[in-house]
Amino acid sequence: MRHRLRKRPGHKRGPLTGPNPTDRGKLGSKIHLLTDRNGLPLSLGISAANMHDSLGLEPLVRGIPPIRSRRGPRRRRPAKLHADKGYDYDHLRRWLRNRGIRHRIARKGVESSQRLGRHRWVVERTVSWLAGCRRLHRRYERKAEHFLAFVGIAALRICFCRLTT
Repeated sequence: MRHRLRKRPGHKRGPLTGPNPTDRGKLGSKIHLLTDRNGLPLSLGISAANMHDSLGLEPLVRGIPPIRSRRGPRRRRPAKLHADKGYDYDHLRRWLRNRGIRHRIARKGVESSQRLGRHRWVVERTVSWLAGCRRLHRRYERKAEHFLAFVGIAALRICFCRLTT
């Protein structure tokens, strides 16, 4: 009974949680998603709610599985990447350029967010499909691996529904 009293209050939701800036500082997690142009999830990740989006781009791009093609070697990276203003950093642009990925990232204070709208709605639609899974609205799992597994199951469901119809 005494070991329960020694637990710190910040460990209630487990690792990869942080104060959500849009929800009165409640602890939460953020789902990062990379899709193809049809809206099929290619790479998933989770982080604390207070972590900046730009920190999640490199692990997502590295997490893309090899794509089989009819001829030639398997493709391991996308040809082009569209991103919003949250990813407008020189080090990310350099990193993408060094990997041979063309990027289209909106510039802060220069370009309108509307220009990426025709490409961004595909990702927003996939995020709304993920939000259709009630289990992902609130993180109940203490272990980050379990929450990531539920996000992966939801992504598999999206892929199955899109590929069978």
